Amino acid sequence: MQPVTIPEGFDFTDPELYEKRLPHPEWAQLRKTEPIHWVQKSDPGCDGFDDAGYWVVSKHEDIKEISRRTNEEFSTWENTAIPRFAPGTDRAIIDMMRFLLLNQDGEDHKKHRRIISKGFTPRNVEKLRESLAARAKDIVEKAAAKGSGDFILEVASELPLQAIAELIGVPQEDRHQIFEWSNLMTSYDIPELAEDANTSAAMLLDYAGKMAAEREKNPQDDLVTKLIQADVDGEKLSADDFGWFVILLAVAGNETTRNATTHGMIAMLDNPDQWELFKKERPETTYDEILRWASPIASFQRTATQDVEMGGKQIKKGDRLALMYGSANFDEDVFDDPFTFDITRDPNPHLTFGGNGPHYCIGANLAKLQIELIFNAIADHMPDLESLGDYKRIRSGWLNGITEWPVDFKCPVKH
Repeated sequence: MQPVTIPEGFDFTDPELYEKRLPHPEWAQLRKTEPIHWVQKSDPGCDGFDDAGYWVVSKHEDIKEISRRTNEEFSTWENTAIPRFAPGTDRAIIDMMRFLLLNQDGEDHKKHRRIISKGFTPRNVEKLRESLAARAKDIVEKAAAKGSGDFILEVASELPLQAIAELIGVPQEDRHQIFEWSNLMTSYDIPELAEDANTSAAMLLDYAGKMAAEREKNPQDDLVTKLIQADVDGEKLSADDFGWFVILLAVAGNETTRNATTHGMIAMLDNPDQWELFKKERPETTYDEILRWASPIASFQRTATQDVEMGGKQIKKGDRLALMYGSANFDEDVFDDPFTFDITRDPNPHLTFGGNGPHYCIGANLAKLQIELIFNAIADHMPDLESLGDYKRIRSGWLNGITEWPVDFKCPVKH
């Protein structure tokens, strides 16, 4: 990759940039010359935060270190983990997002994570394998029967939605409403959809609250009931806590898994030797390479809770730091030939689920299972899938997402 000149004030969370591409050339330049880089904002309110700028953290080792020290010297609570809001966002909206587990610190975070993690243990996730494998097969066969269509709508989004619905007891007929709400919630960077994004969050919160209230009256053998009923230590989620958990699932469990699936399939078609290898051998290393390559969360942020020195830079208390996972996952000091999509890559210490530490993704096991099952189903039931045109990227300052991708499913003839 050729070195580039980074203009002063180049905004690494500009949604217009991510609508076109990821800033890989600029990230690569920073990794070589200035791994921790200050971005001076031209407009203090352009990203929803009333400050002068933020630090870009581009190296794998620095992101891991900051992630490890979260709760001690770095906070998600202070300004949330989201590095970009719409211009002019009311601070009250940002503060409200602190109710998400993702944005909590300290004891509140430990308590809520301890309760929620019971539903995402490797054992509990593995229990879903058989039913989700059947769902993946059904999704792919139904899509293939249509001949062609939008890969995101027909394939990539369906298994995460059905998995979330099955996991928390949402009726399957409601899953597309969850899809619509989560789509709108992450569309706040589109000016004409900003108001709809806030409304969608409120509607999903209300929907989840009603679910929790219903389970309190009529307990069932599902995750909702387990989360809202006190355990032996007396710990449980309130109806409001459960509502915020569902919002987190709708975005983190839906948006990210479906985007990893889509980016992974595009990479397979762009590298037909890897697709042929996968179809023949199904290496276990495939799913981590898909996650590394896709980096569906381009960045999250932390806020310094005290003055800190890192990488020769003096970071002041209150400074925001954007942790560029999309850069770390292509760090030449960690990954050999990082811009080659290699499904046999091993080891593969990608940071797609965060840089370890207290905020490591609680649903990592479920996400990997879904990616494994959907790619096996595609390889089995639509192995000759072809792209029918360019894909459309989402307008977001922190999500590496795709909203449309027309494909020919090329349903094989059954004998």
